[in-house]
Order: sequence, then structure tokens, then C-alpha cells
Amino acid sequence: IALRYRLGAGGIQGAAAAARTLKEARGPTANLEGTDVLDGIRNNIAESLGELAQRIEVKQSWDDLVLPPDTLEAVKGLIARVRHAHQVYEKWGFKSKMPRGIGVAALFSGPPGTGKTMVAGLLARELELELYQVDLSKVVSKWVGETEKQLAKIFAAAEAGHALLLFDEADSLFAKRTEVKSAVDRYANLEVNYLLQRIESFGGVTILTTNLDTSIDPALRRRLASHIVFQSPEEAEGAQLWKRMLTIGAPITEPLGFDKLARAFPAMVGANIRNAVLAAAFMAASEGVPISHNHLERAARGEYRAMGRALG
Repeated sequence: IALRYRLGAGGIQGAAAAARTLKEARGPTANLEGTDVLDGIRNNIAESLGELAQRIEVKQSWDDLVLPPDTLEAVKGLIARVRHAHQVYEKWGFKSKMPRGIGVAALFSGPPGTGKTMVAGLLARELELELYQVDLSKVVSKWVGETEKQLAKIFAAAEAGHALLLFDEADSLFAKRTEVKSAVDRYANLEVNYLLQRIESFGGVTILTTNLDTSIDPALRRRLASHIVFQSPEEAEGAQLWKRMLTIGAPITEPLGFDKLARAFPAMVGANIRNAVLAAAFMAASEGVPISHNHLERAARGEYRAMGRALG
């Protein structure tokens, strides 16, 4: 625990107090357990972050993920960059070649629903990091200097908490710096400069996601450890997504025709397919029958209409 969480004296005292409270809540004869200490640390970190960021419980597994081989290879490369940082930077001496810090920051870009946030969660689980999603609406402030204060608070808590920070839809915070024409422009540029410096000095991992990567500041791009592009699934990947969205315990009637569904609804990404499969499951449950191709197709048509897509 001491190696994983960088806590000062005050943080240790707070975590211990929270752990004792959790133990006492189980009863007067309960023993203090390691999970109490971990939960106590998490509670203190959550208290430090307040409404600025929320801890996300990762429920998916790598088996749920469907990505093209090159994208999956890029994700594995990012894992290696974090996992072997000490060896490469310290033992092999590459730290001396780095002009700034060695913080690991990656940009995930691509259409909504293509798996960017899911992969961030899987990375956190793989690297045994806590995942905290930053609420940018609570961070970005119109008041001069306030955004930087909020960000400093987030990064400080994340370093103590061994966390992976996820800035979802980061366009509003990491937008291109503008030509200074007013005091507002000057302070906006200062915010981006502060972010660039803080990300590099951060001892953890920062993931930024965006649906429109052209809006991201070029200086940030140059300092990224990785830029991974998530694309809409091809037909074969779409068929795999349809198959993997069905849970093992769900009753089904074969054949389900995953290839046919992928061909018929090519614009559907992972999030849309998940919605359709869930809708199909409720249809089947209400009829008291197993899930069939007919349920999946009807649900997919409904999802396609919700997407504003024309049906053939």
C-alpha cells in the first residue's frame, strides 16, 4: 500500500481514521482488514476531489473489446510504456534525453461509442490504477486563475491516489491556443500552458478523449506518449460486437445472424449495438421467449431510427 499510494502524514492519518470507521460500521467485534485501509484511502481521495472527478468502477474485460489489430497494438504499446517506464527511463538512461517530464499522456480520438472510454477503463485495470473521470463542467471557470487551481487539486489528489485521470471530451480544456487579442485570450492560453506542464510532471497516466481531434492544441500533440485513433467498426468487427454484447446467461434461439446484422446496420458502433442488444433482450423477456434474430433486427431498426439513419 505504501508503494502504491503516495500519502503524506496527514493522508495516512485520514486514511487510518476512515478505515477504523468502516471497521466499526461492520460491528464492535469486526477486525480491521486491508480492504478497510484501501477503501479509507479511496474515501479520502474522493473527498479531496469533491465534485471535480468521479471514481469509475471498471466492469468490462478485455474479452468485451473488439478493435482492429493496429489499434489494439497501439493500446498494448501504451501499456508497455507505463509498465516499463522505470526500466527505460531510469535503468537505460533515457530520462536524460527527455526535455521535460516523463508523464504518460495519451489522446484517444474517434466517433462517439467506438470504445475510447472503455479502453481507458481497461488500461486502468490492467495497470492496477484507480480510474477517475474528470468533470470538465466543474473544472473550467470563467474566473482568472480558478481553472488552474482546480486542475492543481485534481493532479495532486490523483498522484496521492495512484490514479489514471480521464478527461472525457477534452476539447473544451485542451483546445488550440489562439492569437492574443484580449485579456480573455491571454488567460485561456495560460490555462493550456499550465495543463501541458502539469501533464508532463504528473507521475501517473492521463487519458484525453475527443470526438474531434483537429481541435486539440498542436503543442499537446507533440508531447503525447500516444495518439490512438478509434474508428467505426468494419463489417467483421461489427459482427463480433453483436456476438460479444450477448451475455452467457441469456437464452437464445439460433441462428442469430450476426454477420447479417452487421451488413444491414453498418453505421452502428459499439454503443449503438449495446443499446440494440439490450432492447432485444427486454423484447424477448416481455414475450417470455429466448432472444432471436427477429428481436435483434427489430431492436436494431429502432436504434437506427434513433440515430437518424435511413432504413433500407
